[in-house]
Amino acid sequence: MHSSGTVLAVVPARAGSKGIPGKNLRTVAGQTLVRRAVRSATRAARIDAVIVSTDGDAIAAEALAAGADVVRRPADLAGDEASSESALLNVLDELEATGAALPEVLVFLQATSPFIDPGDLDAAVARVVDGHADSVFAAAPSHAFLWRTAPDGSAVAVNHDASTRPRRQDRAPEHRETGAFYVFRTDGFRARGHRFHGRVEVVLVDAAGAIDIDDPSDLALAEALAEHLDGRHPEHLDDEHGTPTPTPTRAAPAPNGAP
Repeated sequence: MHSSGTVLAVVPARAGSKGIPGKNLRTVAGQTLVRRAVRSATRAARIDAVIVSTDGDAIAAEALAAGADVVRRPADLAGDEASSESALLNVLDELEATGAALPEVLVFLQATSPFIDPGDLDAAVARVVDGHADSVFAAAPSHAFLWRTAPDGSAVAVNHDASTRPRRQDRAPEHRETGAFYVFRTDGFRARGHRFHGRVEVVLVDAAGAIDIDDPSDLALAEALAEHLDGRHPEHLDDEHGTPTPTPTRAAPAPNGAP
């Protein structure tokens, strides 16, 4: 296994999936979800190494072919109830056991987000490496009026006063966590056991590509959008389609203000 370097990206990718069987090896525009995640990470300038954590032989082979290292996940960390944090901690434990230096910063990528922009990854890593934040995550701006259903079945406004209907442009945007990636300091993560710690910030990403593959309709949507989105972000294309050009970051990080 290669040295972890200063910034290590980890892609957890279980072999089992109830919503879409074999989900992590399903394809979008001819490339598996695992390969797309690895390609995004390897093409980020500030990521030093990429590891895929998996319990599946086919996923491991695909990860290696895409340019990542592999950590084989034990069965007790590969079930439906296993958390992503447990997979990340297992990778760090395995690195430590081999004598490799632990990374200063950990980048957690979800293979189920097929359109991760390396420029966004670099922006998030920079916020953490440069000391501005301890944890940064991908988010898309939202002006949605949210409601929840009360026990009696009535609708209750969540993030607004229902008696006042401001115009969209008069409302400050909120930020929807996309699940695409999280970047955080390794020492804080190991001490607390979760990805959000210390000063938390968001990096704004393109809402059009903020798709999380959870069921077949999400996969169909990603396939329909791939030609447009891959054309804007060539890092998702295989080498035979041409050498990708660097993709600029679209938006500066916005502070979340979490303690």
